[in-house]
Amino acid sequence: MTVLNIAMIGSDDLAKSIAKATDQRDVHTYVHKESGEHGPRILSIIRPAKMPERIRPFFNSLCAARVGLLEVTGIDAAFGEVLVGFASAGINKGIFVINPSDGEWIDEDQVKGFLAQAGLSSWTQGGTDGIELRSALYGLMDDISSDLESAKKEPLVVPVDQYFNVKGIGLVAIGYVQSGSISVHDELHLLPAEGPGTVKSLQVMDDDVSEAVAGDRVGIALRNTKEEHLTGGSLVIHPAIEDKNKGISIPLCLEMHEKSSVELTVSPFQKRILAVGDVVHASIDLQFVVGRVDSIDSGLVVSWESPLFVRKENPPTVILAQLDSKPRIMGSAKLIRLS
Repeated sequence: MTVLNIAMIGSDDLAKSIAKATDQRDVHTYVHKESGEHGPRILSIIRPAKMPERIRPFFNSLCAARVGLLEVTGIDAAFGEVLVGFASAGINKGIFVINPSDGEWIDEDQVKGFLAQAGLSSWTQGGTDGIELRSALYGLMDDISSDLESAKKEPLVVPVDQYFNVKGIGLVAIGYVQSGSISVHDELHLLPAEGPGTVKSLQVMDDDVSEAVAGDRVGIALRNTKEEHLTGGSLVIHPAIEDKNKGISIPLCLEMHEKSSVELTVSPFQKRILAVGDVVHASIDLQFVVGRVDSIDSGLVVSWESPLFVRKENPPTVILAQLDSKPRIMGSAKLIRLS
């Protein structure tokens, strides 16, 4: 089963024309499933419902997504900020749909110009027909199929966005598999609590499965895990392995940042310049961590109020934001841990 997660900014009506609504929380989700040559192929639309009022759900959708879908209903500051978000997250494949309100008009060339300025010139234009958009999204899935397969072979990272106790099952954690795979009976390591866990059972799309892979939204029934080991920002990974007899040494796949050197690529729409003492927010793998600028003399240095965990292999782009600036998104960043 292959899943394409799609970050969408647009209307509920357009999303429902493409896929079936499945969840209506801060982030609304929609799913469409078809049979393909190599098994089921799933489109999973992740739509933050309260953008621009609340930006964190937008960041979460960008973290989980591989491509974007944007319904353009007007050219304004919110439109520009959304473009910055997609570009800062490195989502360079996507579809935009121009759909003005009745009696309104939007300049198509102006939209394309803003997309190009933001770094999204490779996005393609689609119409408002849901079936055609669905076909176009499957085309994007085909375009990045090798990336989707490669992600399944990387070390396991599952950010937890919900957890609760289920009668007869026990503690269950839910999240998107960002990379790697997780199987029943796997031993787990939970960060930042450093708690243990064992996979009792797994569910994907309400079906019991023996394995979940990158792209899946998975429910993990946990054994040997205390509820205090979980928070809304916990990360589930495989534990380090040390076996001197077999000569095996596999460290944790994430490294903890308390202070980072930040290589920031500033958005072309961002005019604000960071200064010492400024508060910033970093979004990566569904983490949303507050930091403060320590130094700008020989490069940007940020100290984090709580630990930020970054993948050692193929780390995703970090989105850096300042919630009191306009636009709020500063740009994309690469972090180097400082001791």
